[in-house]
Amino acid sequence: MVLSSARKACLAAVATLAVGVASFGASAAAAPSAPAPAAHRAGAPAAVAAKAVVASKKQTPRVVTQLIDRGRVDGKPWSVALEFHPTLPEGYELPTYPSGSTVPADALLCQRMYIDGVRLDHQGGPWSDCQPVDGTHDPAGNGGMGLWSFQDKGLSGSRLMVSNPETGIAYGIVNLTDGTRLKARTATVPGTDYHAWAVAIPDGKTIAAVDQYDSRGRRVTHDTSWR
Repeated sequence: MVLSSARKACLAAVATLAVGVASFGASAAAAPSAPAPAAHRAGAPAAVAAKAVVASKKQTPRVVTQLIDRGRVDGKPWSVALEFHPTLPEGYELPTYPSGSTVPADALLCQRMYIDGVRLDHQGGPWSDCQPVDGTHDPAGNGGMGLWSFQDKGLSGSRLMVSNPETGIAYGIVNLTDGTRLKARTATVPGTDYHAWAVAIPDGKTIAAVDQYDSRGRRVTHDTSWR
């Protein structure tokens, strides 16, 4: 087929424009008979694909896990970690108030506790040791303390004491009646206000008091209600 000079010039311009669009991520496509509009359409699929990739990344945010402490108790390994889910994971359902309304939260904070490789409270399902929170700085994520074990609601056997203290607590000390002092420093989940410290209580030992201190070594709390 013989092309006129004007026709050749037109096709050359279209080809140049298509290459320019491709350099910004457009897929390569044969130049159609219509000029500029065809080159514009060639770039559309790439833009849509790029948006799909970004959306996919947004839908799968990274779970942040922070080891709080670990060691051995009664000859068995133990560990405690905080696990922060920036969005509510698939399969998790928000609890409801007695009125029927749903607890307002968009993230999940889990306290993963293990003794001898077995997660405490695993019988309750994958989210039994988790609580819903509102973002990375929800005050509801701190301020609690608990004693955990596989039996007798944490009153016997090898136990883990975990504190999620108020802001300003640098470490805790668990004083046992036999004179033993168990000290643990607070660790924080990166990018959040959620933190904790943890110690393991051997079987048969009794707690005399639990004290918490700030970074200057000043005692902030003193609790004798544990045993």
